[in-house]
Amino acid sequence: MTVTTFTSRQLNQDLARAKRAAKSGPVIITDRGRPAHVLLSIEDYRRLAGKCRNLAESLSMAGLADIDFEPARLRIQSPRADLS
Repeated sequence: MTVTTFTSRQLNQDLARAKRAAKSGPVIITDRGRPAHVLLSIEDYRRLAGKCRNLAESLSMAGLADIDFEPARLRIQSPRADLS
């Protein structure tokens, strides 16, 4: 996968070249030297958008049962209320 960078001006001057570049990987479009947008092919977009999962689906992923995770117990002591 090739990542290509275009300035906003370059994109405006040669959109066809940016679209061709997006076929081989994401095109980062900069605005004043900072990344501002990404141009993707529709196939790449659909592949990324299709990976949305809710929390239950993420936790039920294969292989997660093999992870040994035992969080430390949190002990919170609150001050006694003065009801006088």
